[in-house]
Amino acid sequence: MAKNNVEGFELEQSHGKERVRVARVWKSKDGQQHFVVEWRVSINLVSHCVNSYIRDDNSDIVATDTMKNTVYAKAKECSEMLSVEEFAILLAKHFTSFYKQVTTAIVKIVEKPWERVSVEGQPHKHGFKLGSEKHTTEAVVNKSDALQLTSGIEGLSVLKTTQSGFEGFVRDKYTVLPDTRERMLATEITALWRYSYESVYDVPQEPFYFTDKYLAVKRVLLDTFFGPPKEGVYSPSVQSTLYQMANATLNRFPDIASIQLKMPNIHFLPVNLSNKDGQIVKFNDDVYLPTDEPHGSIEASLNRNRSRM
Repeated sequence: MAKNNVEGFELEQSHGKERVRVARVWKSKDGQQHFVVEWRVSINLVSHCVNSYIRDDNSDIVATDTMKNTVYAKAKECSEMLSVEEFAILLAKHFTSFYKQVTTAIVKIVEKPWERVSVEGQPHKHGFKLGSEKHTTEAVVNKSDALQLTSGIEGLSVLKTTQSGFEGFVRDKYTVLPDTRERMLATEITALWRYSYESVYDVPQEPFYFTDKYLAVKRVLLDTFFGPPKEGVYSPSVQSTLYQMANATLNRFPDIASIQLKMPNIHFLPVNLSNKDGQIVKFNDDVYLPTDEPHGSIEASLNRNRSRM
């Protein structure tokens, strides 16, 4: 936010446009194959427009309706396919370069996961279905073209039916949870990772670099969570698994400076049922009650060279 001293007070201000939805279709050169993205864009501008707050003077304000229209105009100008990160940087750089009063632009985008369908074993030319987890990004660009770029995943739901336990935790008079070395482990992963690039000019120019990196990070997170396909990997806690996932990401990708993971522990409760005549269902690691709340809340960040999320 922009800080200003006003009448003995410190005023912090910014303004922007939230939840601008845009879809963009590109076509192959022969016009036969289509490609589509759907983005939800949020823009926040830090600018010298304090007079609009204290003097009823709107002459320095970039209207939020203009911001919305700019999203559609810039999407139209992108004649070639590009990643959501590239579009966020392009949009943020436009606001800081086009308007002299704008010192910093923050652009956040969530990409809806449209996936090409296959029909009769072949990829459809123009047919798509909606997937699950979402690709996110945030680009912060200032007047000098300094850059802070973050990418992420929202809503990556995963579950394994064994190779998980939890034991040796603090016990007191309120504790009823038993130790176990056999339980389900389910979570919905939210991941954010910050790239080490410090300027818009440092960003790799390879086509789909960030799209490929997003897919690669997701694969490392999943492979670390599940372990090898036949034997899996034991998880002594969500905390331990979270750390192994974050550590594997930083070790694999040198241009990622830090990663933050949120992994709620979504409980599947053992089902035991009995009545006065005896037991109806005896739990044998087979019948569970799925729940979504309350759930455990576990999150942590891992940083390289004192980088901060």
